[in-house]
Amino acid sequence: MLGLEQPGGQIDCGGSVDPVRDTFTLADRTVRRLGYGAMQLCGPGVFGPPRDRDEAIRLLRRVVEVGVNHIDTAQYYGPNVANKLICEALYPYPDDLALVSKVGAVRDDKGNWLPAQSPAELRAGVEDNLRSMRVDRLTAVNLRLLPHAEEGDQARVPLEDQLGEMVSLRDEGKIAGVGISSASPSEVEMAIRLARIVCVQNPFSLIDQVDVEVLQRCTADGIAYVPFFPLGSAFPSLPKVTDQPAVQAVASRLAAQPSQVGLAWLLARADNVLLIPGTSSVAHLEENMRAADLELSEEDLAELSAVASPAVS
Repeated sequence: MLGLEQPGGQIDCGGSVDPVRDTFTLADRTVRRLGYGAMQLCGPGVFGPPRDRDEAIRLLRRVVEVGVNHIDTAQYYGPNVANKLICEALYPYPDDLALVSKVGAVRDDKGNWLPAQSPAELRAGVEDNLRSMRVDRLTAVNLRLLPHAEEGDQARVPLEDQLGEMVSLRDEGKIAGVGISSASPSEVEMAIRLARIVCVQNPFSLIDQVDVEVLQRCTADGIAYVPFFPLGSAFPSLPKVTDQPAVQAVASRLAAQPSQVGLAWLLARADNVLLIPGTSSVAHLEENMRAADLELSEEDLAELSAVASPAVS
């Protein structure tokens, strides 16, 4: 499993690496299953610059030092903050680095999230990502779906039209693979049929397994499944994986952090699960990375299974 770089430049993997469990195919790349999400590089509300730009640059360089080769970002993080930081810190990029972005939204000058889902807007979003990160091709771009428009709002663009534009961008070589995010089971099925998607980004965690049908579909078809909110909702009032007594008990038994247990459970859930935990702290990054070395026993997994909602089979 992934380990942390030690003095002298060696990687301590905590034992032998199982290349099947440690990596998964994402479009035209083989990536380690524990990656990095760039959302938290920005200011509060994913808007504006980071509080400490130098620390953000240092963090990104540490990301690749510890062996991460999958970074998830978006032009609308900031907007145009996360991508510029990635470029400043890492360009020219390591040969094995997979850069994955998403389109389908923009930000206004107050930080509101607005839909941008017409074919022309999706194309412009991909072009903006390519330009800001100084690349000719992205490993994958996720089509981020937004809630259906209400009566009187901008009409929702048919999913077939959105997917068609994403396929065109892939055929032109601007992206290696198409993904979809915040999608229902029926939308995922359509995306598989029309776009041969390579990844799905949906919310999923130990305490929120509502999307299990999509995860199982992706597992069966060899599609990468990239859960967001992997430790529970980002909203303070909603449950967190790390607050669950069973998670804390397993963490104590393994001399680990509850967050590491939550991430390790996801890695154990299916081999096509790719994680992209985000942070603005080097120390937190290194803590997250150690989750890949955490081995959960059958006893641990049984204890954790009781945390999930009774509605989850």
